[in-house]
Amino acid sequence: MEFHTRQSVHMSMSLRDIETRLAVSPRPGIFSERDLEGLPEAARRMLSAAIDLGTPLAAAARLRMRGSIKLNRWLPFRARQVIAPGVGFVWRARVGGMITGHDRCVYGEGAMQWKLASLLTVASGSGPDVSRSAAGREAGEALWVPTALLPSNGVEWLATDVAHPIGRVRVAGGTIDVHYELNTIGEVQSLQLPRWGDPDNTGSFSLHTFGGTMADHQSIGGVTIPTRGAVGWHFGEKEWPSGEFFRFHITDFHLVH
Repeated sequence: MEFHTRQSVHMSMSLRDIETRLAVSPRPGIFSERDLEGLPEAARRMLSAAIDLGTPLAAAARLRMRGSIKLNRWLPFRARQVIAPGVGFVWRARVGGMITGHDRCVYGEGAMQWKLASLLTVASGSGPDVSRSAAGREAGEALWVPTALLPSNGVEWLATDVAHPIGRVRVAGGTIDVHYELNTIGEVQSLQLPRWGDPDNTGSFSLHTFGGTMADHQSIGGVTIPTRGAVGWHFGEKEWPSGEFFRFHITDFHLVH
């Protein structure tokens, strides 16, 4: 993946303004069999299972979730998110009852800001490494807007076999290959991608395997998405038990129309 950050007004916008900017309107048209022409069988299976015929071509979604996140120890969280694959996302959360903040990525510019009791900053960051890592997150979470994964949205599809499609997902500044594993009816049961980060706290960022398991698929508003899962670093590797750091349950979801 080639990735370049750039300075813009988005870093100084309010979160509310960013969320409004991310709630982009659907592209013209509705989903039909023509959208799958020429794709590998695995990609056709995945997208057919995820999108009902006649669904508007949504480009963004709003969702709420709860779960637990590992910050030295596992803590409960509640969060809301707006995501528009190829444009960005904002994830706002309350963790452990006392920590509040957000992660965001808008047009390739990533940042995070977290405070204890709304006063003491416990984590913050921006710059090229944070931006590149956030782009990987955006690519992985694109499956929550299945209509944004169609070739008409610039996604290229490859496959190793009928159960393992690879989506070359567009993010600001480049593409990221997301490897999916499907169950027998074409639903995503796991995903994996190379993501920029420093999961082992070495002080140096590089590419590492990132991913996780997906479950409890539900049909909502014309699309079928996994509503539960567990993700983290080193997925599929021996370090996965220590790399897992995020378990989620989506409690509310709707496409932006």
